[in-house]
Amino acid sequence: MEKNEIIALRDIAVSFDGEPVLKKLNLSIRDGEFVTLLGPSGCGKTTTLRIIGGFVKPDSGDVFFGGKKITGLPPHKREVNTIFQKYALFPHLDVYENVAFGMRIHKKSEAQIRETVREMLAMVNLSGFARRNVNQLSGGQQQRVAIARALANDPKVLLLDEPLGALDLKLRKDMQVELKKIQQRTGITFVFVTHDQEEALSMSDTVVVMDKGEIQQIGTPQDIYNEPQNAFVADFIGESNILDGVMIEDYVAEFAGKKFRCLDKGFAPMEPVDVVIRPEDIDVTTPEKGDISGRVVSVNFKGVHYEIIVDVNGFKWMIQSTDYQEVGAEIGMTLTPDDIHIMKKSEYSGMFGDYSSFSDEMEGVLDQPIEKGAAEE
Repeated sequence: MEKNEIIALRDIAVSFDGEPVLKKLNLSIRDGEFVTLLGPSGCGKTTTLRIIGGFVKPDSGDVFFGGKKITGLPPHKREVNTIFQKYALFPHLDVYENVAFGMRIHKKSEAQIRETVREMLAMVNLSGFARRNVNQLSGGQQQRVAIARALANDPKVLLLDEPLGALDLKLRKDMQVELKKIQQRTGITFVFVTHDQEEALSMSDTVVVMDKGEIQQIGTPQDIYNEPQNAFVADFIGESNILDGVMIEDYVAEFAGKKFRCLDKGFAPMEPVDVVIRPEDIDVTTPEKGDISGRVVSVNFKGVHYEIIVDVNGFKWMIQSTDYQEVGAEIGMTLTPDDIHIMKKSEYSGMFGDYSSFSDEMEGVLDQPIEKGAAEE
């Protein structure tokens, strides 16, 4: 059975100082879902979150919660709690009192408060920290207290605005796993804002990709990665080679001067298209055996794989491979129909997917003498 819609945004428009931030935005969020709003700075994702929370009133459009219109309802009357990047803990209260704060406002009994605080601290792995001063906690621990405090009020929806942004990389990854577990355990709807693609892909049931105040695509992490709808989504989610192509007919595309079998259909004959090929899907072979051949212009070691830039008739391709290639080597590249994804042309066509700038930067770096002790980023 389809889960029920808990939040609906209908034709939401917002401008700040005459600049449109959201343009006729429509979004439906299901009960119990982990939804991530993903996009670059200034795309409107935080404004969308703040509209759900009641902190920003739209210029036009409506907000619905469980089917009821709540557009004008103030934040404290919504069944929603928000966790911001700055956790806003009360420095003069210990961990217990921070978590208990909302329940005291709602006049819960001391017995209820005690039981809920105990439950919440256990859930965020902070049992034994109840009487600790919050100023003595690490960033990750403060983050957990903020989550416990938000969940103690039993909200229907938890809004999280870049809550992991202040944490170091390892802690951030640990907290991604924790947050997902907490969401699954409680069944509360999480709406999460981030500009970190990996974070969005690893945590979410549904990803909403935004740019310039508009939703570019909504889908599962797998859909967004494997079936991007335009060049912006393909480029923003992971690395992509994006080429101009022509759809000769169903299942046949032409790009890089060759015809290829693909899995796409439904385009007009000879329709100009954008072709996406992920760097990890390209197999390296000899120039004679390759569908396409080119010259290696830079190699960058990334720990798990090498990032290899290959010049094919002036277009710079990126390959991710565990096999090292020499700079200057001529190599072949093979593609299967499954490696090729066809997208309609959009306003983003021609803006992404050629790694010329990457390769020039790398060549510049590689031309420099390496200083002793210089660390690779």
